[in-house]
Amino acid sequence: MQWLARGEIELPRHDRWLSAAERDQAASIRFTKRRQEYLTRRWTAKQAVAAVVDPDRAEPDPSGLAAIEIRNHASGAPWVAIDGEPAPIEVSMTDRAGWAICLVGTPAATERLGVDLELVEPRTERFIDDYLTAPEQAYVRSHPVGEERDAAANLLWSAKESALKVLQVGLRADTRTIEVTVHDDLHDRGDGWSPLTLLGHDGAGFHGWWRRDGRFVLTIATRTRIEPPTRLPGSAELRDAVPIHSWLERPLA
Repeated sequence: MQWLARGEIELPRHDRWLSAAERDQAASIRFTKRRQEYLTRRWTAKQAVAAVVDPDRAEPDPSGLAAIEIRNHASGAPWVAIDGEPAPIEVSMTDRAGWAICLVGTPAATERLGVDLELVEPRTERFIDDYLTAPEQAYVRSHPVGEERDAAANLLWSAKESALKVLQVGLRADTRTIEVTVHDDLHDRGDGWSPLTLLGHDGAGFHGWWRRDGRFVLTIATRTRIEPPTRLPGSAELRDAVPIHSWLERPLA
């Protein structure tokens, strides 16, 4: 696995990097926030896919990225088409506060991937009670009130979202059907990643990784245990990333 982080501030001024269908989809999105998220996710994913399977499409003219399309299954899960044909590669995408992540599997691998990016921000007691299991609530409340507790709550929420993306159900499912265990005794292997385990109510297990970078927490989930992803060249450094909320200046696109 490999991953790439990019921000909306990097979006090209032109739209030639989008396919015709993607341009139409972007134009149909009324709200600036949703449009910016759509564009930032696709910009990041196209760059990541190109870096893994065909670097020449991204350089020197990003117009070559138009041949890489990020399409969606009926479930909403993304898949990649190159020159109109399905590409033998798995991807998962996420965005938060003006930044996006794309996780890319090894070409021809069939492992479903889930990735989620969250901002470390306050979560209410009601949020903790409504969306987390009893053991997860206890884990969050074992941390001091403030940033440590906020980070713990957002970590668990993010890990659940990653696992639900592997299942290709997203937040249509009850988040309490996935229980997350954070292995604090195995914290940080030296590369920024630490392990998670996730268990579904049906007994199905997932393996996960997480990292804290500045204001953000990033999680990954897979069905089988694999090593954490490596960062692709050119990726933004999340530890230096400042949350962006540019849409507030003009909510309607």
